[in-house]
Parts: sequence; structure tokens; C-alpha cells
Amino acid sequence: MADNFTICVGTVGTGAWVSPDGGESWKQVRAGLWAESRIFGFAVHPKQPRTVLAGADDGVYQSEDGGEHFERLNSPMNALHVWKVAYDPTDPNTIFAGTRPAALYRSADGGRHWEKLRADMAEECPNVRIPRVTALTVDPSDHRIVWAGVEVDGVRRSRDGGESWTRIAGGLDDPDIHDTAVSSNGTTTVLTSTPREIFASTDGGESWRGLGVGKHFRLPYCRSLALKTDDQKVLFVATGDGAILACSHYGELFASYNAGESWVKLRREFAETRALTWTPN
Repeated sequence: MADNFTICVGTVGTGAWVSPDGGESWKQVRAGLWAESRIFGFAVHPKQPRTVLAGADDGVYQSEDGGEHFERLNSPMNALHVWKVAYDPTDPNTIFAGTRPAALYRSADGGRHWEKLRADMAEECPNVRIPRVTALTVDPSDHRIVWAGVEVDGVRRSRDGGESWTRIAGGLDDPDIHDTAVSSNGTTTVLTSTPREIFASTDGGESWRGLGVGKHFRLPYCRSLALKTDDQKVLFVATGDGAILACSHYGELFASYNAGESWVKLRREFAETRALTWTPN
């Protein structure tokens, strides 16, 4: 595979890492982020691919050089854990962010001002106690459709750009959501990662099928998903060896070049990996 793209990885406790050669080599990001930062989510600007947003344990950060350097954006989320960020692909001035405790925010001016959206979220949940927004994706084929996933409180869908939200009640029986991605490669496919599986839906979330990733991954606990925007058969996934930080020692990265039918492991092991994206060089 060509190596003319950069992969950005966010970890819990060892900050952010970048690979400028498609996964062959890696270096830790030290400019603008702490070496022990917790980086939960990334988003790449759809028209300026070297501009990257990061959701961290102290707010939202922005890079304008493909992840080499970051600066914090002042926001009402400065004191919150920002677990997910997403651009509107049609209007990149519109940015969404999801936090812990679980809440959704939107900016209409590129991150200068933010509003909290009206989305019902559980205040407590099994396992993690305080729910968090771990998945947030704007449909590239229809930017009015926005997907959000909550750990542990299921999937939400908005069909009006975030003004209102509906909980996906059927088809997906695991509410422990870790990430979402939307492929518009001919047919619109929504992908959702949960513990030990990645599910796909081609009917707007009414029904789902598992990709059977447990037979491919040595560390099967699935976390972050990322699609290569110019070839959406290429899918990256970050996996780990467990859910609990005290027991989860490291993570791995896998890539599929055929929409999840088969997988290859990339050349690096990390601390528990929560965020994953790519950008062209």
C-alpha cells in the first residue's frame, strides 16, 4: 500500500503519536500536547486535510500541520473530557464534540463558539458509571444525518444536523458503543464498534451484521475506527486487550483493504489506543 499518508493515534496516558509513512515508523507528539495526555478522538478537516482536531482530557485541540503540533481551542469543554470530535463534511465550519459526562456540543464558526445540544443521555450506566460520547460521525452523503454513540447507552441518530436526536432502539443489541464510521462507497454503510465486534448497517441503523473480527484480531477488544476518505474500502481499527485501564496494557492497529473481509496488523504496539485517524501528506 502507498505510504503517502499520515496516521495519527491517540492513547490513554502516552499522548498522541504520528506516522508520516502510513504506519512504517512512529513518533510521539510533544508540541502542544502533554506526553502523558489522554487523547480520546480525532477529526480531519474535509477540505484542509492537514488540519486535525483532537479531543483530550482538557478540551479540544487543533493542528494545522497533520498532527505535528497542536494548540488548544478555548471552549466550554476546557474542564471536560472530550471523547469525540467531528466535522460536517459539507460545511467544515460546523464541528460537533462529545464529552464525559455524556453530552453533545456544536460549533457553527470553526470552534470559536459552542452550544450544548438537546440530546437525552443517561446520567449513570453499567460498568463505566458516568456515560461518555465515544462515537460521533456526520454522514458524508447527507450532512443532516449525524451519528453518536455512548458508552454505555447505545446509538443516537439525528436527521436534522443535530437539532433533535433519536435513540436506535432495534437491530443493535449491545449498548456498549466505542465508535462509528460512515462509508459512502456506492452504498451508505454505518459501522459501529463494540467490545469484540464491529457491526455494519446498510439501512440507516434498522438492522446490523457483525464482521466477525474476533477470528482476525489477537487483541479483540475493538475501539476506534477510521476510514480512508479517498478509498473507503480501507478501514483502520484500534484494538486492545481489555476494557479496564488497570488491566489493559497495550493496543494494536489493524487495517483492512477490502471493507473488513480480511485484516493485516500494522507495525507498532501502543498503550491503550482510543483515537485514530489519517491525513494525506
